[in-house]
Amino acid sequence: MSNVVHVFDYLAAPQRTKAQAVNVLFGTEHFLRQLCLRQLKSQLLGAGADDVPIASFDGETVEWRDVHDELATLSLFGGLRVTIVYDAAEFVTRCRDKLEEYVAKPRKGSVLILLVDSWPSNTRLFKAVGAHGLQIECRPPEVAHGKNRLLDQTRVCRWLVYRAKTAHQSQLSEKAAVAMLDLVGPEFGILEQELAKLALFVAADQSISPELVHEVVGGWRTKTAWELIDAAVSGNAGEALSQLDKLLSAGQEPIALMGAVQWSLRRFATASRVFYRAQREGSPISLSAALLQAGFRNWPANALTLAERQMSQLGRERTRKLYRWLLETDLALKGTHSSPDRARLAIEQLLIRLSSAVLQRRSATAV
Repeated sequence: MSNVVHVFDYLAAPQRTKAQAVNVLFGTEHFLRQLCLRQLKSQLLGAGADDVPIASFDGETVEWRDVHDELATLSLFGGLRVTIVYDAAEFVTRCRDKLEEYVAKPRKGSVLILLVDSWPSNTRLFKAVGAHGLQIECRPPEVAHGKNRLLDQTRVCRWLVYRAKTAHQSQLSEKAAVAMLDLVGPEFGILEQELAKLALFVAADQSISPELVHEVVGGWRTKTAWELIDAAVSGNAGEALSQLDKLLSAGQEPIALMGAVQWSLRRFATASRVFYRAQREGSPISLSAALLQAGFRNWPANALTLAERQMSQLGRERTRKLYRWLLETDLALKGTHSSPDRARLAIEQLLIRLSSAVLQRRSATAV
């Protein structure tokens, strides 16, 4: 994509990229997006950015006139007036024409920042912001792999080394970064938490080793979490619930546990979309290729074979429902089931759903 800066490049050297009157931070990696937003605010408002009042709106409900009025209002202190629209997808859809006009003739002394998950490159608005504004891609970097695009693991690992040094004053070896990515996956919020934890285990002149990563980040909790997911996806509800009990009894927070569950199951849902989309488009690919595109790896030995078997057991209809099931569980944990006991119930229901889906498919196949 032209006229787009990746978040890694922006955070590594923000002075090379000048903020504009209209700035779009796009991508589904919210932690990277928040880091980018914090840096952008600091660039615009200086060291005291957190103390400067900034107008912010919810993109699902705000109207154009409210945003425009804010942008058109002069600052009482003579500085920049910064306006942020969070979750701006709905706002962009409703106000696309107005935004195109504003990008061409923005208000002097005002800055608009839009935060969106999706930002299609084939729109007039994308091209307009590319010509007159700033667009920062806030999602994991990818690399071409034949006709497909896969996670750029090398670049992510380099960023982890850089992040450990600049944010946590710690030395992370490249092999340790690879180990972290293998254990956690490209979940940058969780990776940040683990970096902060690892920094407490080493002195300033020591390097974080792969062995320490496996001990601190991995440990039996990570192993048990993966066993829980494997059991559920394989249709073994009893084993999955037993592993869940071990984790919660040891003090594992349900929200943290759900993060690992979501990351793993979303990969199955993504692989399903990739696989069946390729079929519809007349360019079928193998199940293993779809899994690789979704973030699975052929490590350790037979890992990809296991993932293929589990996806086949889940079946097309169930993998298509995974996003909805995960969303329902996530909303429950953050709302009606936020207490520990009810949070446990919500996760148990998800595990039973998954296991039942596999067993139902097996029964149907047997018949």
